[in-house]
Amino acid sequence: MSRVGWPTCLEMKARFVQRELGYWLVVRALGGAFDRWLVLTASMGAGHDQAAGVLAGGIRARGGQVLEVDVLDLLPAGVGRGLRSGYAGTLRSAPWLYDSVFQAFFLDHRLCRPGVWPLDALAARRLRPIIEAYRPCAVISTFHLAAQVIGRLGQRGQLPALSVVVITEPAAHRLWLHPGTDMFLCPYPWVAAAARQRTGRPAWAPGPVIAEGFRRPADPARGRRVMAVQAGQDAVLVSAGSWGVGAAAVTARWLVQLDGVLPVVLCGRNEALRARIDRLPRCRALGWRDDLPDLFAGSAVLVDQSGGATCAEAFAAGLPVVAHRPLPGHGRLGMRALAAAGLVTPAADGPALLDAVRRLSRPGPGRAAQLARAAAVFVNDPAEVLMRWVINDGATTRTGKSKPAGQVRMGVGRWVRRSSG
Repeated sequence: MSRVGWPTCLEMKARFVQRELGYWLVVRALGGAFDRWLVLTASMGAGHDQAAGVLAGGIRARGGQVLEVDVLDLLPAGVGRGLRSGYAGTLRSAPWLYDSVFQAFFLDHRLCRPGVWPLDALAARRLRPIIEAYRPCAVISTFHLAAQVIGRLGQRGQLPALSVVVITEPAAHRLWLHPGTDMFLCPYPWVAAAARQRTGRPAWAPGPVIAEGFRRPADPARGRRVMAVQAGQDAVLVSAGSWGVGAAAVTARWLVQLDGVLPVVLCGRNEALRARIDRLPRCRALGWRDDLPDLFAGSAVLVDQSGGATCAEAFAAGLPVVAHRPLPGHGRLGMRALAAAGLVTPAADGPALLDAVRRLSRPGPGRAAQLARAAAVFVNDPAEVLMRWVINDGATTRTGKSKPAGQVRMGVGRWVRRSSG
C-alpha cells in the first residue's frame, strides 16, 4: 500500500513499539533494521578512540551491534603509521611545524582550500567494501579525516547509510565540517551552531562524550594515596595527554613555587617525560592511568593544554580547569573557545598560572561559577541523542544518498530493511 494510504501492519507495529516501549526497542521489533552501526575512529592520541568506545558501548547497551574501524588502517601500508608518528613527533620536537600545517590545511584562507586529498580518496576506496559487507544503518566518525571520508562518499551517492560526525574538540575547524554529512554531534553549543551555519545540516550538542565513571562518586582518599599527597598539600594535576607532549615540565616548575601545592604530571605513555619529571624536586610523575576519576577527586585543580578529553572529563568530575601553554593548532583554537565560554580560566604566563591555581584551589564564588558553567554542558546522553536521531529523524534529512539496497521507507520516518518472507 502507498505511504499516503492506510498504514501497514509493520508501520502500526513500529509506531506502537516506539510509543509504548521506547525508541531503542524498535531495533528488535523491526527485525534488526537498526542493529548494525559502524564507528570510525583514529589512534591519534587517546581522545578519538575514547569517544568511539563510549559511543559504541552506549549503542551496544541499547541492543545494537557495533563495528569499530581505525581510519588510519584503511590507508595504504605504512601511511597511517607514518601520519601517527609524524603528528606525535612534531608536537614533541617541532610544535611550530605542526602549527604551520594546521594553519595551511585545517583553516580557511585565501592561499589554498583546506582538505586531506588524496588521503580521503585512498581511505574511501577501502571503506566502501566494508560498508557494503556490514550494511550499517549509520556510519559514525570521531576523527576529522574519517569525517572527510564519509562526507566524500555521501556527497557522491556512494554511502547507503546515514553519516554522523562526532566532533571531539571545543572548536570545529574546517575538516570536521564536510557538507556531505547528515548530522553533527557536538560537545558544546557553539560548536553545533558553527556546524549548522557552515553546512546547513542538523547539529546537536548533548555534551562531551565521556565515560560514565567521571560523573559518579569517586574515592578522593585513594587518589591522594596514589599521588602520594601529604597532609596539608593540594595536588594540582598537569595533563600532557596520552602522548606526553607540550610544556608540562615548565608548568610543573612554576607550580612548585606555590606553598602547599604538589604538581602531579600525567605523562601518558611518554616514559622519557615521566623520567624527566621524576627528577624535578617536589613533583610527581604518573604514566597512563585508568583511575582518573579518583585522581580528579583527590586534586584541587587541573592544568590542561588541549581542551580535549581530559578537560571534558574534569568538567564532569567537578574539577576546575586552568588553560596554560596550549598546544599549537587545535589546542590554541579550542582553549580560546573554552575560555570565552567561561569553562576554563586562561593563564597566559607563569605568574598568571600561579594566581589562577591559587584562586581555584579554594572554595569561592569564582570557582563555584566556573564549575557550574562546566557542569551545565552535559545536557543528554550523546549515544541516546545519536540513536534517537538516526532511528526517528535521520531519513528525513538525508543528503540525497542512494537508498540502501533491500530497504524501504516506512511511515515512521526512517529506512528499515525489508524482512525476508
